[in-house]
Amino acid sequence: MGRGRAKAKQTKVARDLKYRTHDTDLGALARELHGESGDSEQPDDHDEWSDYSERDTR
Repeated sequence: MGRGRAKAKQTKVARDLKYRTHDTDLGALARELHGESGDSEQPDDHDEWSDYSERDTR
């Protein structure tokens, strides 16, 4: 058995991505690329495992 069916599906998906017009939210893309998201769960400067390092070394 060859990979004819898988290749046909890949070709279909690639053609669809190439020719179909997408409604792209360029503002959201720019915010994501620049790191300006307002829904951050934790700040990046907090290391949740740093509290355990001093306890374990004693």
